[in-house]
Amino acid sequence: MKKLPGIFNDVIGPVMRGPSSSHTAASWRIARIAVQILNEPLHKALIEFDEDGAWAPNYREQGTTIGIEGGLLQLDITDERMKDTEGYASEKNVVIEYQVNSFPTHHANTVRLTLSGQSKKKVQIVAVSLGGGSFEISSVNGFNVKMNGDLFEIIIFTQNETDISEKLKSNISTEVKFLFKQNEEFNMYEFKSSLPFSADFISLLQENQQIQNIAIIHPILPVISGRESDMPFTSLPSLKQYAAQKSADLGELGLVYEKCISGMSEQDLVLKMEEIIQIIHKSIDVGLNGTHYEDRILQQQSHLIGKTEQEGKIKDSIVNRIIENVSALMESKSAMEVVVAVPTAGSCGTVGGTLLAVSKNIGSSKKELIKAYFAAGIVGAYFAQGPGFSAEEHGCQVECGAASGMAAAGIVQLLGGSAEQALGAASMAIQNMIGLVCDPVADRVEVPCLGKNISAAVNAYSSALMAISGFDPVIPLEQVIQTVSRVSKTMPTCVKCTGRGGLATTETATILKRKLNTIAK
Repeated sequence: MKKLPGIFNDVIGPVMRGPSSSHTAASWRIARIAVQILNEPLHKALIEFDEDGAWAPNYREQGTTIGIEGGLLQLDITDERMKDTEGYASEKNVVIEYQVNSFPTHHANTVRLTLSGQSKKKVQIVAVSLGGGSFEISSVNGFNVKMNGDLFEIIIFTQNETDISEKLKSNISTEVKFLFKQNEEFNMYEFKSSLPFSADFISLLQENQQIQNIAIIHPILPVISGRESDMPFTSLPSLKQYAAQKSADLGELGLVYEKCISGMSEQDLVLKMEEIIQIIHKSIDVGLNGTHYEDRILQQQSHLIGKTEQEGKIKDSIVNRIIENVSALMESKSAMEVVVAVPTAGSCGTVGGTLLAVSKNIGSSKKELIKAYFAAGIVGAYFAQGPGFSAEEHGCQVECGAASGMAAAGIVQLLGGSAEQALGAASMAIQNMIGLVCDPVADRVEVPCLGKNISAAVNAYSSALMAISGFDPVIPLEQVIQTVSRVSKTMPTCVKCTGRGGLATTETATILKRKLNTIAK
């Protein structure tokens, strides 16, 4: 069965602190697993970025160091200490060094970690960030692997001349995936399971004198893989057919999709989404109440909409509430407060800010808002099957563009529209944002990110109204998503979150970056 992206694993989440999901959340996840592979207290870490990669020019400014350090120090990503990981590393006597070097890579967001334990044990790991917090560890000590943090895993090493494959296989169940790899010096054995390994099996491995190193790795994603069931639809066209046959709306289909992906009950999925929504709403409240953080361009502005209304300069409207909410979420994100990446941290304001404003405006129930998030989530899941959410590969069209399509579908769901109308709204919203570049000023995810989130949100609202009113999207959503991938191949790398093009290279941006970097030091 083909592995499909999940709504909770790949689209709505992670719950995090930090300016960027691809830089901060993914690097935190990579580092957290790397420490498990080292399997002893960390003494020193060398973190390397390829000189030709997208992270080399901005890994500090966009929060990669925060994520790496938090993961290596085994902090939860929502821990308050994530705001000062460098100080905590010093307190724990852990040395973390960063270098920009040249090494073979196949992805713009590649990082190499060389970890040394207190007993001088070493491990080298190569990993990539795939956008929106998704990641893949591709190499451990020179062995090719594929680890995404969604399974229970065990890795063990023996000397090359010692092959214990048959003995190991005789002690595992048929549900456990077993992999054997060999190089000139060592054998590596991998076990992957959707269920925790038994204490007896772990003891058996630990007692085996032929095993030199053993690493027990726990899942880091919110939903464990390997418990999938057959999906009743396999594409957006078949989803539309299924919706018509079952008279189902898009929120219901989103719930069906995630139920098949996760193996979880409908009740548990609804509760999980309710928790996510509560976190998003709290983040909005935090932003509106005022945030402060030294290393950012924009201090609080979200309160200015309400202030201007009170002064009688503008009239109360749903667009005002959208702008207010989106701004509050972006301010919470930039102040290192807890937010939910939907589908990324850089575009976290769009979906949450818009759906709260619309739901309050029309008096939606909690149940209706949850369904709207599942409608948004399934649009994001199909987008993830296409280009994904990495701005370093595709520009902001896969961050704010994807978020706008998701929000548009969610709004149609709130307004009582059909699945076809919700998908049409998503299509129109994304059509309007194809080719959107990613050019953050001073490498901070604020300018023009705030404006793009607000534009994406208002675009989502207008697209939803058009779809509900019967406007023709003309191009089906699946073809729009395919177009995003095609367009990204024609976009120059300098406008794909590298800080080397667009607004990031203006005179003002250059001065701001110099000033902020001086403060950061």
